[in-house]
Order: sequence, then C-alpha cells, then structure tokens
Amino acid sequence: MVNYEVMFIIDSALEEEKRNATVETVQEIIAADGEVGKVDVWGMKKLAYPIQKKNEGYYVVIQFQGSTDLPKELDRRLRISDSVIRHLIVNKDEK
Repeated sequence: MVNYEVMFIIDSALEEEKRNATVETVQEIIAADGEVGKVDVWGMKKLAYPIQKKNEGYYVVIQFQGSTDLPKELDRRLRISDSVIRHLIVNKDEK
C-alpha cells in the first residue's frame, strides 16, 4: 500500500448537506480499494484566482493508503463530478 493525499475544492454554491455528501462519496471511493486516513476539512476559503467565475471554495484534504490503481480511478471520478471544481492527488512516498 502506498500513501497518498488528495486535496479537492468543492463548489461554494452547494448546500452543506451536498458538500458533506461529496466528501462521503470520495471517502467511499477510497475505501473500496484502500484505507481512508485523516480527513481534514479546511472549510470555505477564498481562491487565489477565479475558477469558473467563482471566488470561494470549500477545501477538503484526505490522507489515504491504496494500490497504485486507486489514484487513477479517483482522478477519473473527481473529473466528472460537477460539485468538485479542482483536485490534486499527491503520492506522499515519492521522494
């Protein structure tokens, strides 16, 4: 198992229950093929630059362990999600 970290920004226009559902969905994707570690919700933050004409986003960071195929599937699912406006997956074991 390899250690990874995913940081994603959820659309600020979504209601709180939909934001929580998005975080739960990402955790379920990870849990299907790995282990969810620390979930760190940063909350609403101002974006460094406008993304899709939005100036704020809801930031979430999740640390997890999984196989080498898990980030590919997670990336695919986050790209097609309408609620996630940006995401980044980092391999923490790579030097």
